Amino acid sequence: MSFNRIPDPSEPKSIEAFLDLLRQSLDARSLVKVVLGKSIGPDPELIRVSVRPLAIRGRECLSFLQRYKTKDVTENASIPEGIGKIRDLLARSFRHAHLFTTTRDAQWSISKKGKGLLSQRKPTHAEAPSPGHDREKARFLELGKPFWVDLGVANERHELLASMSRKWKQINKFIEVFDHAFAAAELPAGAPVRVVDFGCGKGYLTFAVHDHLRSNRGVAARVTGVELREDLVRLCNQAVQKARLEGLSFEQGDIHGHAPQAMEIMIALHACDTATDHALHRGIRGGASLLLCSPCCHKQLRPQMQIPGRLRPVLRHGIHLDQEAEMVTDSLRALLLEAEGYAAQVIEFISLEHTGKNKMILAVKQARPANREDAWARIRDLKDFYGIREQCLETLLASPAGRADGPG
Repeated sequence: MSFNRIPDPSEPKSIEAFLDLLRQSLDARSLVKVVLGKSIGPDPELIRVSVRPLAIRGRECLSFLQRYKTKDVTENASIPEGIGKIRDLLARSFRHAHLFTTTRDAQWSISKKGKGLLSQRKPTHAEAPSPGHDREKARFLELGKPFWVDLGVANERHELLASMSRKWKQINKFIEVFDHAFAAAELPAGAPVRVVDFGCGKGYLTFAVHDHLRSNRGVAARVTGVELREDLVRLCNQAVQKARLEGLSFEQGDIHGHAPQAMEIMIALHACDTATDHALHRGIRGGASLLLCSPCCHKQLRPQMQIPGRLRPVLRHGIHLDQEAEMVTDSLRALLLEAEGYAAQVIEFISLEHTGKNKMILAVKQARPANREDAWARIRDLKDFYGIREQCLETLLASPAGRADGPG
């Protein structure tokens, strides 16, 4: 072993007593969770382990969330295997363990002299969580689809790869947001649904949207992923052909060079700087009912911004001015979308625990005409307040109707 622990005969006994309490809580369905802490094992990157009861397709198991310094790894195990794994972790890698149930809490620990200690107290939880896969409850996607294997999300047994755990959360969170927005858009039943995903990368979200619309929504959608990197386009099209998916294709190109086309839904995640504006413009001119953009790298407005007198104590700090420029940029985009007849909001896409690029502009076309004069008045006020001369989306929208790109 790579750590020092003074052996004591009470240690195995105390571990087994702790595991007996765990078994009792499982039998009584009162288990909330188990948390292992104070790692002293051979892996210095491992911080703690959380274990919770889970039911997948009617089979009860234990789900392990192993938290490392730079990643999270999730694994599921049968009840006997899971108890054995906890026994091994307590014997080799951790000094503390907490058992939370609805009838009592228990704490196991190793003293400085290596003595195993077990104590119990009143419960801190009044209710046990549902044994259903609550981490999957908002998920509309299944790992059993063959393209997840080809895209490197799952292995050949259709099990989530540990390295893709956070990405899978992001994909599912996006589909959750997308589904609510799709329902709000109220597209006519039976009408074509054409989706364009600009800068689709490896196509995770493009495949997910296509699968959700066709498998869960029953919509014969035609989804196009647009990506500049030829190797990724080739990879995605090969996965499409292998899975024999209808209505899904990938094209090489970018937002600026892509031919204008009619669409019902426009997606552009992490479009850098004014590429977000070009993507929104493409969607507006294409008649899209639903726009989803995740902007990043807000550079256009910052050099133009004049600091209002009362804000100088705040915005004299460069990091604050950067943050202000981001907020002003996306606020102007939302107002411009409102002026074009959309209900627009800027929301958090997914927790910062999973990604730093967590902002999304979500816009749904409204049946009733928007109050364009009011929106433009607010746009002018905001620009005047910060001394902004030009914003890309505004310039594009002011360009002649026959030109899809406009200046910039």
